[in-house]
Amino acid sequence: MSHQIIPFRNIESLFLKMVKWKDCLHTDEENVNFARQDELNKIHNGEEENTASQTQDHMQHVQTTRITTWEAGWNVTNAIQGIFVLGLPYALLHSGYSGLFLIILAAVFCCYTGKILIACLYEENEDGQLVRVRGTYEDIANACCRELFPKLGGRVVNVTQVMELIMTCILYLVVSGNLLSHSFPALPVTEKTWSVIAFVALLPCVFIKTLKLVSQLSFLCSLVHFVIIFVVITYCLTQTHRWSWASFSLSVEFEDFLISVGVVIFSYTSQIFLPTLEGSMKNPGECRSMLNWTHFLACVFKTSFALTAFLTWGEETKEVITDNLPSALQTLVNLCLLTKALLSYPLPFFVVTDILHACVSQRQKSSSKLPFFAVILKSSILLLTMLMAMFVPHFALLMGLTGSVTGAMMTFLLPSLFHLKLKWKKLMFLEKCADISVFILGIFCSLAGLVCSIKGLLKAFGQK
Repeated sequence: MSHQIIPFRNIESLFLKMVKWKDCLHTDEENVNFARQDELNKIHNGEEENTASQTQDHMQHVQTTRITTWEAGWNVTNAIQGIFVLGLPYALLHSGYSGLFLIILAAVFCCYTGKILIACLYEENEDGQLVRVRGTYEDIANACCRELFPKLGGRVVNVTQVMELIMTCILYLVVSGNLLSHSFPALPVTEKTWSVIAFVALLPCVFIKTLKLVSQLSFLCSLVHFVIIFVVITYCLTQTHRWSWASFSLSVEFEDFLISVGVVIFSYTSQIFLPTLEGSMKNPGECRSMLNWTHFLACVFKTSFALTAFLTWGEETKEVITDNLPSALQTLVNLCLLTKALLSYPLPFFVVTDILHACVSQRQKSSSKLPFFAVILKSSILLLTMLMAMFVPHFALLMGLTGSVTGAMMTFLLPSLFHLKLKWKKLMFLEKCADISVFILGIFCSLAGLVCSIKGLLKAFGQK
C-alpha cells in the first residue's frame, strides 16, 4: 500500500485532536482509538477521492486527444496520396504495361511492411495476449540491437526519420513556391519569395499540440486530393476519342523502368508515421484493417488516374501531368495542389517535432517541460525548412538522392529486418520468405534511386 501525503491543515487539525486525546487517555482509551481511526479514514478517503478525480480527468484528456480509426486513415491517405501521384502517368510512359502491375504490387508490399512494423511493437504475455511493449520506431530498433549496440539502432533510426521528415517539409515549401509562381506568372515575384509567403501561411503549425487536429487537416487534404483527381479524370473522359492503347509498350529500357519504380514505390510510403498513429488510436486493433482499405483505395485511385491520363496524352505525357491540361484548368488544379501541399505539411512537421521533443526530454527533463520549449522547438524547425527551401540549390534532386536511401530503408529494409529479428521463432516459412523478398526489394529500390539521383545531379550541375 502506498503512503498518502496528508495536507498541512489536516495535520494541524489532527495534532490538536491528539493533544485532547492525550488529556483524556485515562478516562476512555478505547473511544480515543476509535476517534483517531475515524479521523485518519476521513483524511484517507478525501485524498483517494481527489486522486480518483485527477485520474479520471487525465483519462478523459487522453481519450479526447486520441484519434479514431477514420482519422488515422485520413492521415495515412494523406501520406500515400501525395504529390508523387501527379508523376504516375509519366511513370507509365516509361514502364508500359509493367507500370500498371507495379502500382498494384507496390500497394501490396507497402501495406504488408506497415503491418509487420506495427507487429514489432507487440509481444505476447504469459496468457498469450498481445501487449504493446514498444512505443516508437526507435524502440523497435533498440530492441533489435540491444545485444551488441543497445542505443545505436535507435539513434540511426531517429536520424533517418528526422532527415526524411524535414526534407519532406522542405519539399512542400519548394512545391508551394513553384505552384504560386506558375499560378501568377504576371506578378513580379520570385519563386523564393512565394516560398516565404507559403512559410507565413504555415506559421500556425507551431501551435498544433495534438494529432487529432493534424488528422482533421489530413481529412481536408484528402478532400482536395479527390477534387484534383476528379477534375483530371473528368477532363480525360471528355477526350476519349484521343485514347490509344498503342501508346503502351511491352518492352521498356531498364533505366527508364528504374525511374518508374522510384516514383511508384515512394508514392505509397507511410511507415514512418505508423508507430505514432497506431499509438494514438482509440482502437489500435483496427489498424490492420485501416491499412487494408486505405491502400486498396489508393491503388484504385492511382491506377484509374494514371491510366486515363496516359491514354489521353500518350507520348506527349509530361513529367507532371498538370502541365498537359489547358491553361484555365491548369491554374485551378495548381491552386488545389497548393492547398494540398500546405495541408500536407503539418503531418510530417508534427511527427518530426514530436521525435525531437522526445529526444530532448530524455536528456534534459527540466527544460523540456517549460511551457515555451515546444513552441521554440517547432519555430526552429519551421524556420529551418524555410531557409533550406530558399538557399539549397537543386533541392528536389538532393532529396531524391537522400530519399532513395532513407525512403527505402524506412519502408522496406528496416521493417522486414526488424520483423525477422524479433519474430523469427514464431514466423512460418512463407512469412520468412516474404520478409526476405521485401528486404531484397528494398535494396533494389535503394540502388535504383541512388543511380538515377546521382545522374540527375551530375546533369544539373553540368548544365550550370
